[in-house]
Amino acid sequence: MVCAVTTLLPGAAASAEPAGVTGVAGDRGAGVERISVAADGTQSDGDSTGGAITTDGRRIAFSSSATNFTPGNAAGSERVYLRDEPSGQLKQVGSHPIAAPVISGDGEYAAYWVLLFRDTKVKLAQWTAGSSIGVNCDALNCSQPSLSGDGRYVANVATIGRPSSSQRIDVWDWQANTKQELAWFDHTAPSRPSISGDGRFVAYQDGKAKDVFVWDRDHGSTSDPIEGPSKEATIVQVSEDGSKVVYLSGSDTYVYDVSSGTAQRVPNVKGLAIDPTGDHLLYAPNDTTGPSLILRDLRTGTDEVVSNQPASAGVDAVSAGGRDVVFQSRADDIVPGDTNGKSDVFVRRFS
Repeated sequence: MVCAVTTLLPGAAASAEPAGVTGVAGDRGAGVERISVAADGTQSDGDSTGGAITTDGRRIAFSSSATNFTPGNAAGSERVYLRDEPSGQLKQVGSHPIAAPVISGDGEYAAYWVLLFRDTKVKLAQWTAGSSIGVNCDALNCSQPSLSGDGRYVANVATIGRPSSSQRIDVWDWQANTKQELAWFDHTAPSRPSISGDGRFVAYQDGKAKDVFVWDRDHGSTSDPIEGPSKEATIVQVSEDGSKVVYLSGSDTYVYDVSSGTAQRVPNVKGLAIDPTGDHLLYAPNDTTGPSLILRDLRTGTDEVVSNQPASAGVDAVSAGGRDVVFQSRADDIVPGDTNGKSDVFVRRFS
């Protein structure tokens, strides 16, 4: 791998104005479904956040403080849920997440991190079992999980010492109970990994140096900083197929091609997620006067609006081919009948 050479993304303007915008999701109920509802369709009585979707768009993971999703939930208690879209089945699979869960490509697992006494630990939730297990982290604090496509490999940050003084980027094969250490940092500045679907590639950030690297399991090697020596970068995500890495630098977003070592620049936007094939980028324009979320087809440079109302999204928010996008919003006019006054999780379907 070589340092990135930036090129202008085809069809991208020099500003955040979307090119060829179609399919506005802001119209009431047009292509949008609220996901954070009980199995019988009752709306949530608590805030719901996050939203991570599978490769095929079938299952969605999110967190919620709702008391009416499952019996016995205390008010204000955050839970992790997996929702199966074809059946409408909703399962509570975990409790007390610090941040929104991520999901495996096949939808069998979700991962999240929790506070245990004064330390943080990574939990792995399973759809079939409907419960969570702890990932065998040998450090005091583990956080920032990312899952492979089948959920077997968990990349995370392990923070060392009390008070914390250093950190590692690890990959756990939790089925074999083996660990691979990819990098050590002599600091605790925000660092985060993202793993490809087959577990071959892990893109990760050195939060102090502001560099993004790509580790290749097959070659046992780590790239030079992919953004090149003259930039500071923040990682977003590696695509599930391992072909692309999205990172932020300055006011722009870059989509790095792992094979060629080149990058496409999407100017004046904040990249949020990339679809499993590496062909569709979900971003938030830096210009806040227009739509809040836009999906770009990187092959054609054309855009489709995901939400005109204030909304946000995280990694794992886009299914393969850009068919579905999951996001959260407090807006009450995205779908009809939204009267709970809470943050909800939605999915925008383009097909």
